[in-house]
Amino acid sequence: MSVGLLWLGLLHISLSALWQVADTQAAFTIDQVTLTVHPGNDVASGTNVILRCETKVSHSHPQPLTHTFSFQLDDQVIYSKNTSDSVVERGLSPARVSNSGRYQCIVRVFDKTKTSNSQALKVTGFQVPMLKVKYDIVSEGDEINATCSAQEETGTLIFFFYVDNQEVKRVNSASNTVTTTLAMQKLEDIYLHCNYMVLMQPTAGISNESKAVKVTVRDLHEITPQIHISPKENVVEGDRVQIQCKVQNHPGLELFLTKGFTVLYKLNTNFTHSLTVRAEDSGEYVCKAEKGSVQKKTVCWLNVTELFSKPILRMSPDQVFEGEQFTLTCSSAVSSLDKIKKVDIKYVLLKEDRLIDSRANYSATASPATNGKYSCMAVAKGVTKTSQPLHSKAKVPVSYPVIRAVEKVIVGRPFKVSCEAENGTLPITYTLLKDHVSVDEKRAEVAHKALFSINSISHPDEIYRFTCQAHNQGPSIRKKSQFLRADVIVPVSKPVLVPHDFTVTEGLDLTLICTVQKGTFPITYTWYHKSDMIPFSTQEVRSLEGRYTVKAIKRDQRGDYYCEVSNYDTEIKRSFSARIGVSLAVWKKALIGMFCILLLVAIAIVLTVFLKKMSKPRIKKQATELSVKPSRPKSGDPMRMSLTLDIEDNTALNGTPCVMGRNVWSEHVSGSDSDDHTDEDSELVQPQDADPSRDVPVKKIIEPEYSGQHTEVQVSTPGDSEQAEGAALEYAQLNNSEQEPA
Repeated sequence: MSVGLLWLGLLHISLSALWQVADTQAAFTIDQVTLTVHPGNDVASGTNVILRCETKVSHSHPQPLTHTFSFQLDDQVIYSKNTSDSVVERGLSPARVSNSGRYQCIVRVFDKTKTSNSQALKVTGFQVPMLKVKYDIVSEGDEINATCSAQEETGTLIFFFYVDNQEVKRVNSASNTVTTTLAMQKLEDIYLHCNYMVLMQPTAGISNESKAVKVTVRDLHEITPQIHISPKENVVEGDRVQIQCKVQNHPGLELFLTKGFTVLYKLNTNFTHSLTVRAEDSGEYVCKAEKGSVQKKTVCWLNVTELFSKPILRMSPDQVFEGEQFTLTCSSAVSSLDKIKKVDIKYVLLKEDRLIDSRANYSATASPATNGKYSCMAVAKGVTKTSQPLHSKAKVPVSYPVIRAVEKVIVGRPFKVSCEAENGTLPITYTLLKDHVSVDEKRAEVAHKALFSINSISHPDEIYRFTCQAHNQGPSIRKKSQFLRADVIVPVSKPVLVPHDFTVTEGLDLTLICTVQKGTFPITYTWYHKSDMIPFSTQEVRSLEGRYTVKAIKRDQRGDYYCEVSNYDTEIKRSFSARIGVSLAVWKKALIGMFCILLLVAIAIVLTVFLKKMSKPRIKKQATELSVKPSRPKSGDPMRMSLTLDIEDNTALNGTPCVMGRNVWSEHVSGSDSDDHTDEDSELVQPQDADPSRDVPVKKIIEPEYSGQHTEVQVSTPGDSEQAEGAALEYAQLNNSEQEPA
């Protein structure tokens, strides 16, 4: 039988596996998923609501497919089911406010899913909560145990508790019931109630209030304590006083004795506290009983008469300098003469809580060792009182001050000096002196020095006229410093730029000299050319004169030069400009001269060639026109003829010097014009005085000139003689009358 069942089980498993394989291989598609809410989307609290999800799936398998249905509320899965049915329902019975929200249904078939439409469900109305208390009668200070519940509500709830319509507490709970404790402070009957709201549905509002519960609070007058002080009257310092505090026994009770905010004693039952009183023990004493949060108290006043006053420690003098004597005195006044006498009070002097003397007076010489905190104690009849501490510090006399300049001292400018005493107790009064006359005074209360402003000095030696003095009301007289000593800067005067030469030949060096009349070394000199600083020209020298050399000056370096001078941080001074001219170099001048000469020579050559060519036709024309014939004048010819040929441009004929203004008579005729050439001697005739009474024969005066550069032809008639008839003009030509080629 068992074997048969086993075979049936194996067969079922095999068939199921085959079906699953077939399902995975079957073709399917999810056509539709629909979600509906019944009876509707808006319902009252307590209504039975059904969520119905229906799907339609098309497939090729003969068997129904397995579906996974998931219901979601606000994207959170609240219910899930696997089934082959096409419809699944989820009931909300009954529906509550916490069920409100937006629902969806998701259907999964193997690896495919489809989501339904969204449906909103709104549930209105709350269940009325119920409030219960553990005890409706409590004592003052007890806590009330209260329970508020809404049995049919779901979700996380917030419960509110009220006392006499005033909210006193709120509690969050994941269940529909919560229990809490409420502390009572009133000594009267109270009324409690509660309500709630759904945490996830704040818009749904708050539920109605529960029924009110009355709680009676009883007064714990039985725990009120009693206090008794003995003795209470005529209590004087040093007396022993007993303070008793008692109350009825009560579980959980605490009993305190306090004065002000100080607890003097504490016990859980009755007690007596004993103390030796002093004047400051006067005041209000409180016996307080406490049970839980309930307190009951009783007050009693104690007045203590002072036996003697609190001692006072004084120092004389009030302020003491090192090396001076001082005295400490401790004193106290007797308040109860019937109890003690002044001689009954004993004094003790303390320094830093250590005994220094058992007397009321103490004297010492002030020094750093005596500085510290002093106090004294007065003792009488077992009562000890301590004075307020007295802090003593011997003052240090002021030392000799030192005066120094705290910044650069420049003639004509304001500057500051400091006066400082290395030692001396503050405050210290400093006085600035000039020529032993007070100029300014300052009181230093924080630092050991004072700063003074001096308008200016007009000369470096004026700095030595300043001193300062200091005092701090010590035993010594005012201490005076040495004279002020500091380096004084004299600003430079206006510079003067003087070049070696105002005109420099190109290629030579130009030396610029910039001088000032005064100024503290080192002095910085800077040279400028046409408002531009000359590169690398700045010099810092310890001299009233600065030099800068422009090496191998060029033509483009001519123009205006000036210099600027300064020292330290003083004002920069500028000189007047000096205009420097740069002439041409010697070789350039020689080159230009040679060029001019060559140009003139070239012009002369051109003119010579040109004039020579122009003179050839003129000479030929003159030779043709003049047609010279040889003849002698008659003896009776009254006319004397002088022929002078003047050729202005002698250089154009033969290029040699010529003789100007010569008179020649010549019968020489060029052989080139006639084949019958006849040489005839020339005769030089000296001029003679003419006799007007007779006829003067005309003589031929021939003065040959062979230079050919200057020829004149003159015709002269002495007196008023008539021109001789048939006079022949003779042509005379000087030497170098080479025949021009025909």
